[in-house]
Amino acid sequence: MRTVDLIKSDLFRYTGRIGFWEFIRAYIAYRGFNFMVWFRLAQAKAPLVSRMASGVLRLKRRKYGIDIPKTTLIGAGLYIGHGGPCVVAPTARIGNNVNLSQFVTIGSNHNKAAVIGDNVYIGPSCVLVEDVVIGDNVTIGAGSIVVKSIPDNCTAAGNPARVLNTRNPGRYVNRRWPIST
Repeated sequence: MRTVDLIKSDLFRYTGRIGFWEFIRAYIAYRGFNFMVWFRLAQAKAPLVSRMASGVLRLKRRKYGIDIPKTTLIGAGLYIGHGGPCVVAPTARIGNNVNLSQFVTIGSNHNKAAVIGDNVYIGPSCVLVEDVVIGDNVTIGAGSIVVKSIPDNCTAAGNPARVLNTRNPGRYVNRRWPIST
């Protein structure tokens, strides 16, 4: 996807609409969106834009407490709830239409972090440890410690997180950006 389309997808997740004034309002009002604009620009193919945006991204990381390296692979429509803070390892892979709540940590001690599917909601204060795989349409409850993979279409919670049910998973992922396959 082009950088502009990725920014539009993030904007849609925050506002439900795409337009110049929505962009301006969201850029000012939502720290998570503000951070993602610079994150997307830092990943741009144009070297001059990428270099300049990388410098701004470093400042935004410190200011907002959102520590997502520009090398992290993130799909369309990322929503960072309450503007962070959150920490994501550079080896993590995040799918489309994912919600990261405040105080989420996705990390690894051995260079292979989590792979997160599409339409996933990760609740506040969750920790995803090592190379777990989170399926599509998954909800992870607040305060969960995920040390094992979670299959598609599940709700999981606890310490350690375990599957609780398969009823209505991913229901907290609102305003999904349509992904063409």
